Amino acid sequence: MPKRLHLTALLSAALAPGALAAPVVVGSKLDPEAQLLGQMIVLTLRNAGMEVTDKTALGDTGVNRKALLAGEIDVYPEYTGNAVYLFSDAKINPKDAGNPSRIYALARQLDAKNGVTWLRPANANNTWVVAVPRRLAQSGRLSTLADLARYLRGGGTFKIAGSPEFFDRPDTMPAFEKAYGFKLRADQKLVLAGATPVQTQTAASAGTSGVNAAMAYGTDGTLAALGLVALKDPLGVQPVYQPAPIIRTASLKADPRIEGLLNRVFAGLDGKTLQTLNGRIAVEGRSAQEVARAYLRGKGLIR
Repeated sequence: MPKRLHLTALLSAALAPGALAAPVVVGSKLDPEAQLLGQMIVLTLRNAGMEVTDKTALGDTGVNRKALLAGEIDVYPEYTGNAVYLFSDAKINPKDAGNPSRIYALARQLDAKNGVTWLRPANANNTWVVAVPRRLAQSGRLSTLADLARYLRGGGTFKIAGSPEFFDRPDTMPAFEKAYGFKLRADQKLVLAGATPVQTQTAASAGTSGVNAAMAYGTDGTLAALGLVALKDPLGVQPVYQPAPIIRTASLKADPRIEGLLNRVFAGLDGKTLQTLNGRIAVEGRSAQEVARAYLRGKGLIR
């Protein structure tokens, strides 16, 4: 083969899909689930022989979003509801809020114009929930928010800990109150600036300041560990927030293998699995990478 032709062949191979010239940069948010999912992405891509730069625990939603759009990271785990309710000003039919397929389709559609591709989501919904101690759930016969409304109308003792965002955002507690026909008094709320679900759930479990309910997320690993029960939302008031990898479309075109690899990982994740894995980080104190590696190896997804 002439030297010039040989050089051309090498260049063509280097630039072909499946051969990224630069490492895949993976980001994530700061909470345990975000770091867990970020590490699943890192370990899966490295196992496939890709060069990966680990920038997980990069920052909050805004930090990761800006980094992705600026090309500073290539991929990170995000939630479908955020594409619809936070990243756009789209007008959504309330009937679609609780439909996972519809919200995912909207997320893909809305972000396509931004050069972002949403890959397959996990079969889990990490949305806002109201959690109560198991003893209260049993004594008050509480399993849904409709049950909570009945309990409150009957004069049941209730005080919930949450962040200002949880009480003020129209799609959180105000939406629950409107849909289920109850209204909390000021003395039934413990508003904690900057509160995390772990803090609110700990307060509810311990009965701190008379608290017997907590702001939580549906896949929080601390729920079971603290003996709390997440009340179901039968009216589908809360939007669906399924976790999924989102990737710069240019990065995906540069190496299309990424889609199949990550789709396979997220396809096997459901709410119970995430709650268990999150608990190993938040409650047992294990690292996100350790938990992610054990899970992926156990499922035969990495060596």
